[in-house]
Amino acid sequence: MLPAHLRTLSGAEREVRLEVPGEPTQALVLDALEARYPMLRGTIRDPKTRRRRAFVRFFACQQDLSHDDPDKPLPGEVAEGAEPFLVVGAMAGG
Repeated sequence: MLPAHLRTLSGAEREVRLEVPGEPTQALVLDALEARYPMLRGTIRDPKTRRRRAFVRFFACQQDLSHDDPDKPLPGEVAEGAEPFLVVGAMAGG
């Protein structure tokens, strides 16, 4: 699932279904997302380091996965399509 500003940029629906080869990881899901929507390259991850942008968070199964290793397998519920992998724009300030 994508936040509103990334949906506007990409023209994608709120929920995007992706085919990922092998066991899905954050890195593989984001690679597939950027392959389908090239205009998102550099918005979620830095294009050189491939690290998550500071104000982007990842959630699945009510867990914050933002600081997990991007090559760690995602929860089984995400792989099965029962739970979404959420890309969320983080808030800052007061």
